[in-house]
Amino acid sequence: MSTTPVAVVIADDELLIREALRAVLDAEGDLTVVGDAGTVDEAVALIEHHRPEVAVIDVRMPTGGGAEVARRVAGLGTSLVAFSAYDDAGHRRRMRDAGVGEYVIKGMPNAEIVAAVRRAVTARAGQAG
Repeated sequence: MSTTPVAVVIADDELLIREALRAVLDAEGDLTVVGDAGTVDEAVALIEHHRPEVAVIDVRMPTGGGAEVARRVAGLGTSLVAFSAYDDAGHRRRMRDAGVGEYVIKGMPNAEIVAAVRRAVTARAGQAG
């Protein structure tokens, strides 16, 4: 069993959200946030640099949002979790079509957010094997 924490990148245009999500994920012994970004370009650069197992990406950000991030990092092996204030079929479909496997709503209990990140890790492991 590996003791190396799962690397996670966070992308959200709100600093407060990034800081709160970082605190939630870093509090878990098996997860560690390796970077956070406020724009699509920053998110793509961090994902390309760190090659994290998971990236938690906001659905709506300046210059394209989470679907744009997903398209630009497709093929890098990073599982994606959408993190959104919007819980409607259109946003969910756009993110799924862009390759995002999990979709969580801002304001959900922390345990549900952590569970979604862990499911993304499990899905990634299943694709690699």
